[in-house]
Amino acid sequence: MTLDARRPLPGIVDTDFVSLQAAEEITGPVQHLPYSTRALLENLVRHFDGHTVTIEHIRALVAGDRSTAIPFFPERILLQDASGIPVLADMVTLRERALELGINPTEVAPRKRMDLVVDHALELDTAGTADAAATNLTREYERHSDRYRFLRWAQTRFPSLRVVPPGIGICHQLNLEVLADVVSVAQDGDRRLARLDSVVGTDSHTTMINGLAVTGWGVGGIEATAAALGQPILITVPAVVGVRLTGAVEPGVLATDVALTLASLLRSHGVVGRIVEFHGPGLTRLSVPDRATIANMAPEYGATMAYFPADARTIDYLVTTDRPAATVTTVRAYLDAQGLMHNPDESASYGEVLALDLSTVQVTMAGPSRPHQTFSPPSLAQTVRRGPTRTAGGLRDGDVVIAAITSCTNTSNPRAMAAAGLLARNAVDRGLRTATWTKTSLTPGSRATAELLTSSGLQYALDELGFQVAGFGCGTCMGNSGPLDTHISAQIQRGNLSVAAILSGNRNFPGRIHPDVTHSYLASPPLVVAMAIAGRTDIDTTQEPLAVDTSGTEVYLNDIWPSDDDIDAVVGAAERRSLRSSGSLPLTTTAWDEIAHSEGAHYDWDGRAGIIRRPPFADAALTRPIFDGDLYGARPLLLLGDGVTTDHISPVARITADSAAGRWLDEQGVPPDAFGSYSSRRLNHDVMLRGGFANPKLQNMLTPDRLGGWTAVQPDGTVLPIHEAAAVYADRGTPTIVVAGDLYGAGSARDWAAKVTRLLGIKAVVARSFERIHRTNLVAMGVLPVECPDLSPDDLDGTETFDITGLAAMPLTRPPLRVTVHDATTEMHRFDARARIDTAVEATWIRSGGLMAHLLTSAGVAQTHTAPEG
Repeated sequence: MTLDARRPLPGIVDTDFVSLQAAEEITGPVQHLPYSTRALLENLVRHFDGHTVTIEHIRALVAGDRSTAIPFFPERILLQDASGIPVLADMVTLRERALELGINPTEVAPRKRMDLVVDHALELDTAGTADAAATNLTREYERHSDRYRFLRWAQTRFPSLRVVPPGIGICHQLNLEVLADVVSVAQDGDRRLARLDSVVGTDSHTTMINGLAVTGWGVGGIEATAAALGQPILITVPAVVGVRLTGAVEPGVLATDVALTLASLLRSHGVVGRIVEFHGPGLTRLSVPDRATIANMAPEYGATMAYFPADARTIDYLVTTDRPAATVTTVRAYLDAQGLMHNPDESASYGEVLALDLSTVQVTMAGPSRPHQTFSPPSLAQTVRRGPTRTAGGLRDGDVVIAAITSCTNTSNPRAMAAAGLLARNAVDRGLRTATWTKTSLTPGSRATAELLTSSGLQYALDELGFQVAGFGCGTCMGNSGPLDTHISAQIQRGNLSVAAILSGNRNFPGRIHPDVTHSYLASPPLVVAMAIAGRTDIDTTQEPLAVDTSGTEVYLNDIWPSDDDIDAVVGAAERRSLRSSGSLPLTTTAWDEIAHSEGAHYDWDGRAGIIRRPPFADAALTRPIFDGDLYGARPLLLLGDGVTTDHISPVARITADSAAGRWLDEQGVPPDAFGSYSSRRLNHDVMLRGGFANPKLQNMLTPDRLGGWTAVQPDGTVLPIHEAAAVYADRGTPTIVVAGDLYGAGSARDWAAKVTRLLGIKAVVARSFERIHRTNLVAMGVLPVECPDLSPDDLDGTETFDITGLAAMPLTRPPLRVTVHDATTEMHRFDARARIDTAVEATWIRSGGLMAHLLTSAGVAQTHTAPEG
């Protein structure tokens, strides 16, 4: 069957589009579909070829057939340096391995536009000073010189790659302000073809772009590699949950509060693996930056996307951010022609609908260890351990030692940042200062944000309170908060104090923000400033003063909280000028362009202790299947509870001297001040192997008295570092698994969490449930995710052995399995389970030994099919 839906785009010369209306002869009516479903449908129809994309795929999407997997072809790949550099290295090794196997390397060459933004390397060595940003950037270049030389070399080898250097901003905020097109146009034959923009990114918060009506979500680095090579991403037809918005937020309430409220609501309801689509009359009351703040948090409630349909505010934002006039005209014409402009009076056909009256949202915080643990500020004191009366110059439990205005989630929002600046101005006018024990910092997600604060005259007040710009990057949000003053750390450790961080970020998992911090709270930027002034968390900011001013008068939060009129005045005067600058700023720097790098066709990989080593994942040992039948006698390498995050599995923190990775680096002659972080050493698999499950806050039930990367080898119970225990089991020929509770693999789209699982030789992860991205990453690495809802880790002691049977059914999607647990008394407990192999393509990955093996096999087959006869 043929499908010809290409039509001239009304009002745009020499330009066509693939019309959903014209495709209705195949699809049936589409106007009742959710807007996000229509966006996916456009992608399918445009790529229809009768083979990779079939009529059956199209009809399954329209019908909402959840049992069908459909291909998705993103227009762009968005990378950040921590996960993007390994993606590029994997591409290089794929090319090298292809040459070794006699495969034409063009078969594994990237075919998609790739934007890599260097934003994860910023560390706040210095904060609270005028020269903090310059000092931190200089240190960053020194610390990451090897990585940046590799990136400069990669720019010369991959024509489709653009690298945005350090000091420009955060990938998601730049994607919103500069990179995303909403609708892109490219030459196609003798005419141009307009198509919806779409993106996958190697960071889970790629969903931020959903606020601009762009389809996009986070994927693992391995999947991103395949997408860049032109392979489709396979997704099960997603359920779409509608969230009907009504009303408008009350004065004093910001987008942060809405985002945190929704994170709690949607996590409680359960939307893992689903698309959340916002609609209703309240949509018009949210600006694009407000929508982006909300969409950024989608991973925190497990949704694949948090989609906002396009409307007049979308078009206005494109104008405000200085997109070319011709682009804006094309976007509007395309959205009108496709029927993709949101109509608040019409409701799409959603699987289920939730409702939120925006007027009911209150000022909200989240913590102390999860983004969905929300509460109003008066309840803050109930979440902390109360300490003794403060001694002169001394800390106590509950003190705020870090206050950071950070993260693209909130620094991209002009109203939130204006509110922070105004509150700071009001505080300075009263003579207030931040607590002396609180490390303060400001790391905007783009220079547009800094321009807004400077042009409005508010940065000076933030400077007075210690919130000088410390750099442009992720900073504290991803755990690069830098050192505390030595005397502060000493007091915390000596007194075993429970201290806090307040940040305007999107995650607050245990151990993420700083190793000395036990409680981390998410809050809006102005609330971060207020809590830095209070310096403590055992406070009800609605009833107790933050501080005393220079006249001895008590100052309450309400006294300095800015009015909505003041916020709107600042944004109205400064927003257009500051945001326009982001669209016109150069996306490179002289310092970057002057980095010396290799000019050769082949990269000269570092030695064993180096930063840039050749990854092993295309080598024969890691591209063969790890199953040759059912699994018998497996031992748990780890026994874990609920909510294990990818940061628990593969941390990004600094490598300490007493860690397994630190000891290994020391043995290789690397000095401690050059250890760096796990994030910066992701291309040294020996380091990353020793960092597996090494988060100091991880509780392995096999070693209840010892946190972090330790486990007990059974049956003798010897306690060893996890990588050593894995080697012992491998020498014995004993297969290993991980047993865990619910929501295994929550958090960042960190493919190293799956890579280290494979490197440790773990054959399967048996969990009650999985988060979306990590489940896919495990499959891509050839590791089997086994969902076993009735198996509770709390009922085990770790001495058991496991059989997993039914693996012969692996060609099927989600095949039923049987998990049999043998305890020390030889009693057997049987559990029904299911292999979380969600698509036929994923089954192929498992059978091949992982996605890298599949890519090499596919490249070899493609070469065979295209080779000339002879």
